[in-house]
Amino acid sequence: MRKKVLIVQPIHESGIRLLKKEVEVILAPDSSVETVCKEIKGIHGVIVRTAPFTREIIESADKLKVIGRHGVGVDNIDIKAASKRGIPVVHTPNANMVSVAEHTIGFILALAKRLVISDKATREGNFALREEFAASDLDGKTLGIVGAGRVGSTLAGKCKVAFNMKVLSYDPYLSPEKAKEMEVSLCDSLPELLKESDFVSIHVPLTKDTRDLIGEKELKLMKPTAFLINVGRGRIVDEKALAKALKEEWIAGAASDVFSQEPPDPDNPLLKIENIILSPHMAALTKECVIRMATGAAQGVLDVLRGNKAKYVANLDLLKK
Repeated sequence: MRKKVLIVQPIHESGIRLLKKEVEVILAPDSSVETVCKEIKGIHGVIVRTAPFTREIIESADKLKVIGRHGVGVDNIDIKAASKRGIPVVHTPNANMVSVAEHTIGFILALAKRLVISDKATREGNFALREEFAASDLDGKTLGIVGAGRVGSTLAGKCKVAFNMKVLSYDPYLSPEKAKEMEVSLCDSLPELLKESDFVSIHVPLTKDTRDLIGEKELKLMKPTAFLINVGRGRIVDEKALAKALKEEWIAGAASDVFSQEPPDPDNPLLKIENIILSPHMAALTKECVIRMATGAAQGVLDVLRGNKAKYVANLDLLKK
């Protein structure tokens, strides 16, 4: 009898086709915890995107052998519960690094060149906006990258080559040797990076150490001409503090692809502020990247179900304990 794999949220057809060669594919009617708890019965493998995959779901599973994360971050999955059951969580850490880096560059350019503000003004007949001389060049500016992993390091390389930017990084896990290889200047502390950067870009995973990493104190350290960009996770930045910083012009502007609650609450203060550019957690959802994530997650799930080792296992250390 064929093993069964549950798809919690829609993925690209290329991933479905890959799975169907070896397993029966079942699509969940919706991604709620209540529904997935019911659907997980008799399931051997699962692929989840951003929906919560909780302890309750994992404990409801009677045959689950592998959890596939369609993407990089695994903060939506109860890793401890999965590891306790001996279930590997496979993911696709290399799939989105180019797409997210490019999205970040889009934000950087849009902020520096005031593209969103200029588009709106032009449509409203405010052609005189051009006389404000408020747009800026990227050449020679300083980019501060918080978290120099796959996405952060890709961003650093592109911004150095394309825009001649000076790149700083704060990352406790980045060795001086690796920083030298990347041709970035390593900061000893987050405050040092915040004070010196013209653009600060967040690329760390959400953990207990990074939750509310950027709050009022940190925002007040930034230059009044600087911009903050978050393509990591919403809860890494205190949204109320950021809204206050933007309204009171502690910083020049911001951009965010992520929110503390997704979709954001209609009362989220960031939705009512003009000097921030927002996108709906779509940095990795390019035509090309969704194929890489779908096939990568499917391949990882199939590897485990065949009895082989998957290439990327997010909870490998916990499974060894």
